Amino acid sequence: MDVSHLLGPLNDAQRQAVTAPLAPTLVLAGAGSGKTRVLTHRVAWLVQVENVSPHGILAVTFTNKAAGEMRSRIEAQLAMPSAPLWIGTFHGIAHRLLRMHWREAGLPQGFSILDAEDQQRLVKRLIRGQGLDEARWVPREVTWFINAQKDEGLRPKHLKDDGDPTRRQMIKLYEAYEDACRRNGVVDFAELLLRSHELWHDVPGLVDHYRARFGHVLVDEFQDTNTIQYAWMKSLVGSTSIPFVVGDDDQSIYRWRGARVENLQQFRRDFHGVQLFRLEQNYRSTGTILAAANAIIANNSGRIGKKLWTDGGKGEPIRLYRAYNERDEAEFVVNRIRDWSSRGGNRRDTAILYRSNAQSRVFEEYLLAARVPYRVYGGLRFFERQEIKDALAYLRLIANRDDDQSFERVVNLPTRGIGARTLEVLRAHARANSISLWNSCAACAEELGARATAALQAFLALIERLDVDTRDLPLHEQVDHVIQASGLVGHYQKDKADKGEARLENLDELVSAARGFEPEDGDMSPLMAFLSHAVLESGEGQAEAWEDCVQMMTLHSAKGLEFPVVFLCGLEDGLFPHQRSIMDVQGLEEERRLCYVGTTRAMRHLYVTYAEQRRMHGVDSYGAPSRFLAEIPAELVEEVRPRVQVSRPTYSPPQRSSPSQSRGTQQRFTDDSPGALRLGQRVRHQKFGDGVVLSVEGQGANARIQVNFERQGTKWLMMGYANLQPV
Repeated sequence: MDVSHLLGPLNDAQRQAVTAPLAPTLVLAGAGSGKTRVLTHRVAWLVQVENVSPHGILAVTFTNKAAGEMRSRIEAQLAMPSAPLWIGTFHGIAHRLLRMHWREAGLPQGFSILDAEDQQRLVKRLIRGQGLDEARWVPREVTWFINAQKDEGLRPKHLKDDGDPTRRQMIKLYEAYEDACRRNGVVDFAELLLRSHELWHDVPGLVDHYRARFGHVLVDEFQDTNTIQYAWMKSLVGSTSIPFVVGDDDQSIYRWRGARVENLQQFRRDFHGVQLFRLEQNYRSTGTILAAANAIIANNSGRIGKKLWTDGGKGEPIRLYRAYNERDEAEFVVNRIRDWSSRGGNRRDTAILYRSNAQSRVFEEYLLAARVPYRVYGGLRFFERQEIKDALAYLRLIANRDDDQSFERVVNLPTRGIGARTLEVLRAHARANSISLWNSCAACAEELGARATAALQAFLALIERLDVDTRDLPLHEQVDHVIQASGLVGHYQKDKADKGEARLENLDELVSAARGFEPEDGDMSPLMAFLSHAVLESGEGQAEAWEDCVQMMTLHSAKGLEFPVVFLCGLEDGLFPHQRSIMDVQGLEEERRLCYVGTTRAMRHLYVTYAEQRRMHGVDSYGAPSRFLAEIPAELVEEVRPRVQVSRPTYSPPQRSSPSQSRGTQQRFTDDSPGALRLGQRVRHQKFGDGVVLSVEGQGANARIQVNFERQGTKWLMMGYANLQPV
């Protein structure tokens, strides 16, 4: 049989994996090594060479897009429709099983599937039905708890409260949720897998039937499987079917949503005689980029181990830019993109990658100013994000009580017991009398009743109080106070799901945006100017999908993508790796895998940047360069120097001058001043030892300087007497 069409396009390692004996197989596939090609060619090999019936093959992946790509490639290889094969996502195949075996699963034949919004709405009704306060029992948090238990394969009966009253109530809500779903004949996404897994165990002979049918089970992106997905696969395979799994333990970056990188190792323990193949030849990146990625990921423990390589040449060094602050960082990136474009490069070939969504704002600002079109991949522009619009609505209502849109958005956020009926009464009265919702509140008291009226009056009083309390504050303090006092921070702090922390970071970034905002129109108040600026920025700038534009995204969103030019930004300890992961071994290793993923997105040019000073959470911070930068061999890196030195000193010793020259003048801080001290600079004090400069107040010899000493902690010193020496 001529199999050249199957094996010809493959390298040696890919060919070995595709033609492997019929036994449990693990293919460890590095970034850009052609894992999808191997998986699809394996299916074709099974059908055309091993004479496996297409009806006997099940292939599983994680996204509908990936499943569609897999299906089209297999059809091209086999020159026949892929319909006889089962190809789909875990949830898609589980859904198919439940539709076929609805009676055995204890479901009505026409059961419905709840989407995320429907699920949360149901949870909200249950919370109210039990007389619980939504401010204390946040629907998103309860939903997250339920889904997390299902992903672990746990029903309410499997859970113990361990004497914790909060957990006890969560379990009760989970029980009530299950009862409601049963009565209504609905399932959620997590239920699809859990219910179909239970089918294997609860219905005698069913799993044997599918094991006999699907002699070959292939799974892509195996490092992203969670507990229930692994258990589902293991139950289906049993001891008779043959699993073929493809994954990369160095690209497991979804621990926060239940993925278990340990499943790769567990697979080798659970199945006898597992064959291991490594795909290490990379077809995406230059040798330098791969060497950096290999060096970074080598610091993780417990890896199965592989080393990416390419025969495509060494390429250019990695460019490292040390910015003074986040604005300098953004300006550098945008200027490099403009240079790339002016030389004939496509903007769509450039990507700005960052750890946190909040980092996008400054880049958006500079791209807009430079008239460079961009798209935020897999997310919203900064001023279009829910939590930002919530905060701006409060600010707009303070500035204009008649803003009905803003009124409706925040009147019950956080929840105050102001429901849909109350709002409908207010709307009807406002329409009938041609007045705003705000002015309708007092007139509708009798119709609404005492409880609703009290809740409305409390809201009106809150807005009035926020107005009075912030009227004389600087803009950034206005914004910060409103975010805090309105309850938005507390509201999002209760959100234990994955978006809660990101929303809080975005609110902090809004404060930073206000601090750095400079109104162009002196006739407007700073608040009104800022609100107008937010509207204008949210209404333009983001390009359409078909336009030639810069790609912006988080590192998590970048997985699976590739770009000729990549800017990996914000590499500072506390930002990347994230602060919450630094003291957690597993968390830090996942952050390092995230850095590995980001690095391997670059095909030809990789820029890495960090800032000596960064405004985070509304205040300036001085972070150390990311530990991941130190893990890149120095010979692979070329430091890019700024055209103009922007790292200004905090203090320069007074220069000798005549009394007439110095009287009434302020000491100028210039970069070429002899003995100048800079923010973030290491200094030595005769008594306190070594430390780092954090801040300065005042000018000249009377300036006060703040230094964080290694042994003595943070101290304020008079510059004229401190006698600090640069280290």
